[in-house]
Amino acid sequence: MYSGRTDQPCCLCDDPKTVARIAVPPRAVTLMQNASPIAWQDIVGDVTLQFCESDWELVSELVLDLDTHPLSRCNVARADFSLREDFEALLNSTREEPDQTAQEQRLLAEAREVVADADDPMVERRDLVEAHVVIRSLAELGTHRRA
Repeated sequence: MYSGRTDQPCCLCDDPKTVARIAVPPRAVTLMQNASPIAWQDIVGDVTLQFCESDWELVSELVLDLDTHPLSRCNVARADFSLREDFEALLNSTREEPDQTAQEQRLLAEAREVVADADDPMVERRDLVEAHVVIRSLAELGTHRRA
């Protein structure tokens, strides 16, 4: 079944065989390698990062045990995201910059809920890693407090 996402290689090592996928807010792209040419404001929806088995183990340890995130080592060229279409050139008009605050607040609320339920056996390790990456990346970007 098509979920709207394409398979991308591991964002750390380019291995095509991946075992884990996490979603981060568009602004988190600015924390990644090679992100300067990307207008993160034009990203529609979440940014998805995939990891191979060996890198997933490392990422899990970095996030859960060492209180950090891997985004500075991830190559944005290996991330999966959609850019809004550029009708400005076609219509000769300027559109307002999208406000992604609501999306960030939703992702942050979901992440905080996962962290709060960390002792629940139904919360998977992948969910915890994703939640901590979202919380830490938004905290690093300076608009949200760390939980």
